[in-house]
Amino acid sequence: MAESGKRDLTKGPIWKALTAMSAPMSFGIFSVIAVGLADAYFLGQVSGAALAAVGFIYPVITAITSLAIGLSAGANATLSQGVGAGKDTDDVQRLGLHAIGLGLALALVIGALIWLIFPFIFSALGAEGEVAEEVAAYMPLWALSFPFLVTMMITNAVFRAHGDGATSAAIMVVAAFFGIALNPILIFGWGPIPEMSTAGAATSTLIGRVIAMALALWLAWRRGLLGVCGNVLSGLWGSVRSILSVGLPASMSNAINPAGMALVTAAVATVGDAAVAGFGAAGRVQSILLVPLMAVSAGIGPVVGQNWGAEKYGRVTQATSWAFGFSLAYGAVVGIVLFTLASPIAGLLASGEEDQGYAAQYLRIVGLTLFGYGILVIGNAAMNARDKALWSMSLSLGRILLIYLPLAWIGVWTFGYIGIVFAAALANILGAVGAIYAATRTDLLRLPEGWWKSGTAQRA
Repeated sequence: MAESGKRDLTKGPIWKALTAMSAPMSFGIFSVIAVGLADAYFLGQVSGAALAAVGFIYPVITAITSLAIGLSAGANATLSQGVGAGKDTDDVQRLGLHAIGLGLALALVIGALIWLIFPFIFSALGAEGEVAEEVAAYMPLWALSFPFLVTMMITNAVFRAHGDGATSAAIMVVAAFFGIALNPILIFGWGPIPEMSTAGAATSTLIGRVIAMALALWLAWRRGLLGVCGNVLSGLWGSVRSILSVGLPASMSNAINPAGMALVTAAVATVGDAAVAGFGAAGRVQSILLVPLMAVSAGIGPVVGQNWGAEKYGRVTQATSWAFGFSLAYGAVVGIVLFTLASPIAGLLASGEEDQGYAAQYLRIVGLTLFGYGILVIGNAAMNARDKALWSMSLSLGRILLIYLPLAWIGVWTFGYIGIVFAAALANILGAVGAIYAATRTDLLRLPEGWWKSGTAQRA
């Protein structure tokens, strides 16, 4: 890697390029998950109302955060293709500023809107009494932190587009470190710092995001990845169109999963509270085990983008094949482990014997199909980098709305909880089949001659 932190992903073994981008992101993604776990742990010691508030808050803010993820995907696709095509440094720097400016403007509007309407959102979701008060203590501060989050994430996309996954991951870790380290101090109080309860958790998140954003912008500017070059507004409309053409569908792709899971949880609730608790515990285990696959999905975007921009289409298909193969291999190992040790693993996060049984049942069966979910998210990321975000959005919508949700409700009415479990497993498998098909149609993958022939390549 050059001193500037740039990495040319169009040369050398493709597996090395993917590993260099994906491995650091494992730490970054895990750190983000750790913040949510830390909030739940510390607020659980404050009161039952504070912990219940977390249950209401996190699905909502996960859906809102999808905007930041989508915009960063759009920025990565546009920037990495420009880097791969060998565009002038001035043009690439200007495009990075356009991406950050667009993200900040949208985040300010959405943050203000959330500040104004969150009481109505959570009231509609059923938050009442003390729980509603805890939500009201958290959400205004979280809304204030949202523009800092979006700016940080798009700046991280600038690093990844230039082949620097390590700095991007380090910025995520910095944000998580302050968010977690300040949690007990601000929640419970310490010395002259008063006890802030739920507001303390939101404040620690805000501080972590401000520090991480400032560090990300400083590093990007210092390394020459961002800069004012001539007329900074030159080509602004073209940049906005390019970023949003990927960013808007990618935002929907990311938002549909938490929204769909809320409706699946409603189906689980018809079985009973123990089933909901077990389903939630299994979901937390699953989110940790999916970190390596999510890291590969974050790493493949810059690799595909740079090589597509450089018109090295063979390396694009190699990267996609390697990433899908990793998902199969990793998924096989995880599936065997979960099938064998589902009960003791579930016991680490489940609170009671009945909860543990439901969690183990989910992990034992769905664990065998996690490779499919990995292929889906990796395929989606590759298609976003290839400017085929409508394909990835269609896959995500189809998996949730056409497969998982209807089968979950039919399954619970017919077979009870096990019906939901098999619906999740089938959604993962069919999602993988859809991703492989879409990858062939968008020239990201070449299957053996005679099994499937891709359509005419469209290099636009």
